[in-house]
Amino acid sequence: MTLPLNLRALVLSLAILVVFLTAWHVGTQSGGAGPAANIDPEYAKLMGQQVTQGKSAMPGPLDVARTIWGHLRDPFYDKGPNDKGLGIQLAYSLGRVLLGYAFAVLLAVPLGFLIGMSPLISKALDPFIQVLKPISPLAWMPLALYTIKDSSVSAIFVIFICSVWPMLLNTAFGVSAVRKEWLNVARTLEVGPVRRAFTIILPAAAPTILTGMRISIGIAWLVIVAAEMLVGGTGIGYFVWNEWNNLSITNVIVAITVIGVMGMILDQTLARLQRAVTYPD
Repeated sequence: MTLPLNLRALVLSLAILVVFLTAWHVGTQSGGAGPAANIDPEYAKLMGQQVTQGKSAMPGPLDVARTIWGHLRDPFYDKGPNDKGLGIQLAYSLGRVLLGYAFAVLLAVPLGFLIGMSPLISKALDPFIQVLKPISPLAWMPLALYTIKDSSVSAIFVIFICSVWPMLLNTAFGVSAVRKEWLNVARTLEVGPVRRAFTIILPAAAPTILTGMRISIGIAWLVIVAAEMLVGGTGIGYFVWNEWNNLSITNVIVAITVIGVMGMILDQTLARLQRAVTYPD
């Protein structure tokens, strides 16, 4: 009897994970450079026994698992500016992302509707969109820091900037792609523009709008890590950079894992919303 596709995919995913963890474990057990090897003295001073005694500098999966468990036992401790729990750092990053993302939704969706419904507005705004869209969000950071003079608010502004464009363009495309016969029927029935927008255009364009929102949340989560590395203070990006400065590679890997899992949760949340508003023709 053939197993269901989802079950087969789960089994294959678990097999890939086991192979990856086994290769990782075996790779970190192999000896590195011994005492007699030609090692840069400054590097040896920084890394200590990891290189002078031939031990791999990369932690194994068991070391990372123990560290993750330690963070999970007390994720919200606060022992000063440079020693906060992983839960606190993650909460700061999520707060900035969701706030900047919410502002982007408030601007991009209505403006995208306007662009999609009006060819005149679309042609008038297109040059500005094409100039601003390719600019890296982090390129705005120095200007934001200079004008706003607050690193946390500047990070929120950068999230806003990077989240706007995918939502704006997907909303405009979804609205402009609504079937003309549906709109013609609405005009025949003398449905007003506002009611037409909410009862016909919005439900038809909703899957495309959610696609843009899904792309935007992924970009926002990418950008916040880099932004927090630049501005410092708090957040998961700052945590990664601070642990690298402390030469704690284990904590860096833990943070990378947390970033990936949180990004997946955000993406899948919007994917579920997208499926909820998608209907067969």
